[in-house]
Amino acid sequence: MTKSTVWTVLGVIVAVVIAWWVVSALFSLLWFIAKLALVAVVAVAVYAGLRSLLSRQDR
Repeated sequence: MTKSTVWTVLGVIVAVVIAWWVVSALFSLLWFIAKLALVAVVAVAVYAGLRSLLSRQDR
């Protein structure tokens, strides 16, 4: 094995490790955004339901 081949193999290994980390971080961020959006939708639905229920009791 030449010195160039060793550096190429090490470069590929480092590239795969960095890509793995970036993809993992990206999926974590996307999952967090999806969860946040879902929580916002549920919170709006609960707020609307409570507001409707409380406005009926006032009459």
